Amino acid sequence: MYVAHLSLTDFRSYPQVELPLEPGITALVGPNGQGKTNLVEAVGYVATLGSHRVPSDAALVRAGTSRAVVRAKVVREERSTLVEVEITPGKANRSRVNGGSPGRARDVLGILRTVLFAPEDLALVKGDPDGRRRFLDELLVQLTPRIAGVLGDYERVLRQRSALLKSAAAATRARAGADLRTLDVWDAKLAQTGAQVVVARQALVRALQPRAADAYRQVSAGQGELVLTYRSSLDAALDEAPDALTGAPDVGVELVEARLLDAMGRLRGKEIERGVCLVGPHRDDLVLELGGLPAKGYASHGESWSVALALRLASYGLLTHGVDDAGAWSADWGPDGEPVLILDDVFAELDARRRERLAELVAPARQVLVTAAVPQDVPEPLAGARVDVLGGEVARVL
Repeated sequence: MYVAHLSLTDFRSYPQVELPLEPGITALVGPNGQGKTNLVEAVGYVATLGSHRVPSDAALVRAGTSRAVVRAKVVREERSTLVEVEITPGKANRSRVNGGSPGRARDVLGILRTVLFAPEDLALVKGDPDGRRRFLDELLVQLTPRIAGVLGDYERVLRQRSALLKSAAAATRARAGADLRTLDVWDAKLAQTGAQVVVARQALVRALQPRAADAYRQVSAGQGELVLTYRSSLDAALDEAPDALTGAPDVGVELVEARLLDAMGRLRGKEIERGVCLVGPHRDDLVLELGGLPAKGYASHGESWSVALALRLASYGLLTHGVDDAGAWSADWGPDGEPVLILDDVFAELDARRRERLAELVAPARQVLVTAAVPQDVPEPLAGARVDVLGGEVARVL
């Protein structure tokens, strides 16, 4: 799999740009602030419908315009697919495939898969749980695109239930009667969608664990053992040991759904008092441990970078091997199933040993897109085609 052509209209700093690409390694080179990251961000957006830099689509649309359009020609098994995504802040984004009728944006998920390494990855280790949850969810969507609908439904239900709890909290403080007749309905909906998210995330963590541990050994020269654990808010709510419920490989959606309903029942008084949902996948976390200690707070700067790189390399391994019809991550899709690897200014953040090791590990990929301020920032194993980016213009260097 590779991107053969990228076309942008009013995306970020670009009124219009056309960028032909080839398999193999391409370095996008230019001073900071010239638009290199905007190009690879657009490639990543086609794959995930999200940006690695900002949480909202509004910043992706060029100032003074109402919408942006990203088009990518994706080649897999010698067949090309033209993917187009129209980004319109405040409205539902739309997509087209091969020039067909407009459809939902998420209809294009799965056509292109990417793994992106960026300076922001350090937040996966040192940052808050929401970044780690987003990492899991974005990878889930690329592995099984249908989960995007489940995640969207969960977010919608969470907003509705949170609004009801907030209203109940305000009524309680005002010593007025709170109408909670619909809360049971929202409890059931939250448990139904939330259970699917929890079970999917936990299965993903189990699949990531051996790959992440192996990748960490490779990038860190065997310094410590990386362990991933999915920590559910259910554990604390039900007074169980961490991972007692969701850690078991045979736990089904129905059991988790029942446990979520039980937990919401136990916590209803506290939730009404505080006006927030206290249990569910929106409060879960991916725990990263090195040598039995949490990486957050204990790992050195270099160790933290090794953990972040290991998570991305493990993601690349899962996306390369694909998903079989039963939803298990096992079937080998071969070279045309490899995701596009994007390394956005990451080498400037790494010491020499990690820089060279990462370059050696990713160089054999079908397509690698690298951004760098100067050509010297691109490690020797990633020598390949070069595109200069300056002042919003792109030019291939022969």
